[in-house]
Order: sequence, then structure tokens, then C-alpha cells
Amino acid sequence: MKIRLSFLIIMLLHPLVYGQNKAKNIVLISLDGYRWQEIFQGADSILIFDKKYRKQDSTALFSKYWAKSIEERRKKLMPFFWNTIAQKGQLYGNRAMGNLVNVKNKFWFSYPGRSETLCGYYDPQINSNSYPNNPNENVLEFLNKQKGFEGKVVTFASWDAVSRIVNRDRNKMLVNIPGEKVVSADLTEAQKLANEQQFFLPESFGPEIRFDVHTYAMTKSYILANHPRVVHIDFADPDNFGHAGQYDSFLDAGHYLDAMIGNLWSVMQHDPFYKDNTVFMIYPDHGRGVGSHWTGHGTSAPHSNETWLAVIGSGIISKGEMKETGQIYQDQVAQTAAQLLGFTFSANHPVAEPVKTIVK
Repeated sequence: MKIRLSFLIIMLLHPLVYGQNKAKNIVLISLDGYRWQEIFQGADSILIFDKKYRKQDSTALFSKYWAKSIEERRKKLMPFFWNTIAQKGQLYGNRAMGNLVNVKNKFWFSYPGRSETLCGYYDPQINSNSYPNNPNENVLEFLNKQKGFEGKVVTFASWDAVSRIVNRDRNKMLVNIPGEKVVSADLTEAQKLANEQQFFLPESFGPEIRFDVHTYAMTKSYILANHPRVVHIDFADPDNFGHAGQYDSFLDAGHYLDAMIGNLWSVMQHDPFYKDNTVFMIYPDHGRGVGSHWTGHGTSAPHSNETWLAVIGSGIISKGEMKETGQIYQDQVAQTAAQLLGFTFSANHPVAEPVKTIVK
């Protein structure tokens, strides 16, 4: 009788101990150039109080994002991260606690960082944002070949180079980039509107970039209309505002992207197709410098190889902010994503191990 009772208790506690059921769907979200400092510490006092990095009225800006304690500041800036992910998921990269996340590549900028993340591999030959089609196979095309996933793996990006990074010419997956409409014989009204809206705002950062709100609208309307299994979203606003030296807009971008991610999570959790069987993995492609170097990244901006990782959803044990000393790398994202869906990612190159604390 005692043995049966113990077995029953173990079975009842199983989801708490081992996480929920294996994921059936996954959403991979990249926040270009968004620093770990803002994730874990909120608005940076050195930057928010410096007039040269803001255009907004200081009173309004401080009201939105400033508070005396780190805990208050980060919740004001990223409420979904700290009220939901920190409660139900896992957050990696608080270097103040010795929890480290870094890129493996030696370049610390966009194409190499994205390639490393999606391919699970640092290729030293990829050393430029103008690099042609990526010769390295990525986890998206790997998943697109698996039974039940064919044609159900999609990318929506705010930067046109993502089409080369994912190499859609090779794999023929849907990779939607700035200036392109989603084409279908039966578009929903929401999709038609999202297609149009991307052309209404000026190209503030050039024709190769569109604002993230448009990428979000196109992604969300596609998800609701087509129910893809794997969604890759590549946001770019933080990096663009960072390079422009607009720290107030950089903070705004972090805040509204947090809201967009939270809204998408809520919508998908209310959709029977995705509810309780979907994982979100969120990360940047690189970090940024600190102090006067915060506007840039790359080897000339020390610390811009420092990144972070957030994960929430089916199969993820609720550990919140990871406070243990440790080291993970950006190239571990790809295999982690594959194994959360029950696959082992293999490619035409070596693939890094998954993050054990996520997939075990």
C-alpha cells in the first residue's frame, strides 16, 4: 500500500519535478543587440541621465523606467519577462551572479551571431554582415524536414540579411523580410492590413530595415491564419536605436518588444493548437559595449560578446532567474530547440550540445 501511495505521489508531482509535456511547437525570438544589463538591471543610470542619449522629456522617461532598486527598474522595463518568464520559465545571463552567456564567435556582431545561434556552430569564415548565403545548415531547415513539420517552419525578420543567414535560396522555406508581402490566395483581413502597413512609415534606417511593429503584425496574423509549428522572429529595433545613440528609444524598444512577446504568448496560450504545448526561446545575437561604447558592438566595444537567454513553455521547469555560477554559449540554442521538440539536430558541420538545465 505504501509503495502504491508513493508511486501515486510521484506521478502527481511529475510535472513539477520534470517539467510539463514535451513541446510540439516552438517560437524562436531574436532581439538584435539588446543587452543583458537592461534585462537584469533595468535602465542604466549612466546612460538614462546623460542628455546626449535622449530626445524625450526626462520627467516622462524617468517615470516610465527609473526606480531606485534594480528589481523595480527591470520590472518597469520588462514586465512580461519579470512577472511571467521569471515565474514560469528560466532566465540566463545575470553576470552579477556569475551566470554567464556569451557568443562563441570572435566578431560580436549581427550575421555571425545569428548564424551561430541558428546553426549551433561558430564558423570563422562568416566575418561580415554582407556575407553571402550561409553554407551552414541551420536548425530551422532541419526541423522543416521532420515528419509533421514540412512547410510549417517560418521566419519573419526586420532585417533583410536574415534571408541570407537562413539561406532560403537553399531550403525554400518562408522567410519574410522588409519590403515583402505574405502571398496567399486566402489572406485574412489582418494579414492584408499587415502587408500594407509596413510601407506606410518612412524607412528611418534604410530599405533593408522595417520597424519591429510591422514584423510583429505580419508574424502574429500569419500564426493565427496558418498555425505553423516553428516560428522564428527576428527583431531589429534595439540595435538600430542603439547605433543611433538614442538610449530613450532603445529602452522604449525593449519595453514594447516585451509587450509584443507577452501578447503573442497570451494569444497562443488561448489557441487550442498551441496551448500548453509550445515553447518560447528569446535571446539576442550579440551584446553591446558599456558606458560611452554602448552605441556599438564588435571587438572595438568590450563586453559586446555578453548575451542572455530566456525560455518558457511546455517541458520547461520553472526555475526563474538562474543564480548559479555557470557558463553557456549562444551556439547551444539550436540543439536545445531541437531537443525540446524531441529531435537531435545534425547538420553539415559540428553542432554544440544543448543547455542541459533546459532539456533534462
